[in-house]
Amino acid sequence: MSRSAPQVDAFGGGGFRLSGEWRPGSVLILDDTARDWEVLSSAGLSAANLSAVLSAGPGVCELLVLGMGVQNGLPPREVREAFLRAGIGLEFLDTPAAAQLYNLLTAEGRRVAAALIAI
Repeated sequence: MSRSAPQVDAFGGGGFRLSGEWRPGSVLILDDTARDWEVLSSAGLSAANLSAVLSAGPGVCELLVLGMGVQNGLPPREVREAFLRAGIGLEFLDTPAAAQLYNLLTAEGRRVAAALIAI
């Protein structure tokens, strides 16, 4: 992996293994730092619970990879519009595909964040 970005080694069972360390629950990775994320399902998504990414801006994060859970779905309009206004790209996928894309993009050295809903 480039930089010191955590790698998503595995997911399922209600959490993630990031660079060998198990983390229960959903996770937000921003600026190469993983933190707990309170979102339990796509229904709980809001611009407020993604404010850390929005506040960081495109200088820190050019793209957010959003893992929507077991199935992909459209994030709420307020989330999509907030990322458009902030100038940060938004890619939303099911959580397994989002984890794979995050790993690929960080390996390329991209300034990417991930918000992954646990499955």
